Amino acid sequence: MSPSNNIIVKDPDILGGTPVFRGTRVPVQALFDSLESGETLEEFLEGFPSVTRDVAIAALEQAKEFLSNPLVTDR
Repeated sequence: MSPSNNIIVKDPDILGGTPVFRGTRVPVQALFDSLESGETLEEFLEGFPSVTRDVAIAALEQAKEFLSNPLVTDR
């Protein structure tokens, strides 16, 4: 996925640089907080209608990919 196709964006002019879903002011953290508190994906989507199901799932997949790749560290 190229940077222009990322569904998660950080822009200092949008919520002070908080990662949001592209084209919205919805923080990605809201999705994780919602799921962590026991809400379903459908309940999250009802609360944030500007985020589509496909975009929310893509964000979860992007986070999974990020977390499953080993990080390079300086030693």
